[in-house]
Amino acid sequence: MKYVEGSKRVFLNTGTRFPREVIWAVGAIKFSAAKSNVQLGLLDRERGAAIQLKAKELMKGTHDELVSVDVFQTGSGTGLNMNANELIAKLASSELGKRVHPNDHVNMSQSSNDVGPSAIRVASAYVVSRDLLPALEKMSKSLNALSKKTAGVYKSGRTHLRDALPVTMGQEFGAYADEFRRDAKLVVQTMEYLLELPIGGTAVGTGLNADPRFGNLVAKEIAKLAKLSFISAKNKFRPTRFLTDMSSLSGTMRSIGIDLYRLCQDLRLMFSGPLTGIGEIDIPTQEEVAGSSIMPGKTNPVTLESAMLACAEVQGLDGANALAASLGEFELTMGVPLMGYNIVLQAKLLSEALRKVASLVIDHVVPMREKARMFAESSQALITVVSPKIGYDKAAVLGRQLAKGVSIRTALKKLGYGPSEIDAILELKDLVKPGIPAKKI
Repeated sequence: MKYVEGSKRVFLNTGTRFPREVIWAVGAIKFSAAKSNVQLGLLDRERGAAIQLKAKELMKGTHDELVSVDVFQTGSGTGLNMNANELIAKLASSELGKRVHPNDHVNMSQSSNDVGPSAIRVASAYVVSRDLLPALEKMSKSLNALSKKTAGVYKSGRTHLRDALPVTMGQEFGAYADEFRRDAKLVVQTMEYLLELPIGGTAVGTGLNADPRFGNLVAKEIAKLAKLSFISAKNKFRPTRFLTDMSSLSGTMRSIGIDLYRLCQDLRLMFSGPLTGIGEIDIPTQEEVAGSSIMPGKTNPVTLESAMLACAEVQGLDGANALAASLGEFELTMGVPLMGYNIVLQAKLLSEALRKVASLVIDHVVPMREKARMFAESSQALITVVSPKIGYDKAAVLGRQLAKGVSIRTALKKLGYGPSEIDAILELKDLVKPGIPAKKI
């Protein structure tokens, strides 16, 4: 394959190869293009059938090792397109017993400038639909179930990592469940723009050398293969010239990464201990691997930390994508290969992290109810709440006692309150919902 061999000398040779989903997308485009060209009477049936057969093999992963061009190549993705053209042409020629030309036949009615931008959109939408959206749904369901399970677990709220008014553990996890539900909606909204493909626009968006019907036929065929609603963009200049839709998806995934990082951080703090940390939850699954090579029996939040590393990578890739989306001038964007590689990687990293955190952590959280309640009753912030019930002067005395480390129950007892009165004053369920404090006791 002449072009591919030459490209290895002039492109970078970092060993960074396109992911399976991008190769699948290129194969889907070549299959759909050959089928459409046959329908339009532009390509003979024999060659068209041979191209489709080998394009299907490319989609299945049969020839992944032969898609060898580096991701860091010409910015339009010509290297990837020509690698596919030459590979399919060689395989189809061997199958058919006569010449199939990489440009005249496999690349008929196409240009790298519409194939590349189309392929990365197809791959991105495909992996988001297949992996990311189900992972977000799993996370939301797991968090919602945990929220219900811990609805009656009272704990100290914390702001600025300092004691604050009481909350329930269920309220905390419910907030995250709602956030990930919203993240999923945002992904769906953003992905709509990726479904508009520039295929059929050829070199600069005018559609020169392509039948006007070609773009619609190809988009419909790709939609069948991917089971997604791909269409041919009405204005093919836009998706050839801009990658703003891809950049928006990257930004959405960055936000998901931030939310997941926050969740993991909160869980790590709640799991800290067991004796010198907060220790409000236990996560039994984290005991499956040794936490330390030198401290026997140590348990670390390994799944959470793995996910946090993935979140950091997702956010870093978004920075690269912002720059990649700004590359190019006039009729062509130049960040196509890098953007396609990064978006697929972001989606796969987030999908794996969301699934693992949901199934190995969220689904197995054990609330330490008594310890959480002890912290809730130890917070000096409770003085603000009980003050209307016992009066300002007694509340001031109570505050001084708490500052000395005396528990609130002991301090109230010293003030002359009996067990039933103390229970009424410290009725936490009344303190974690809107309302006016109860009358003075």
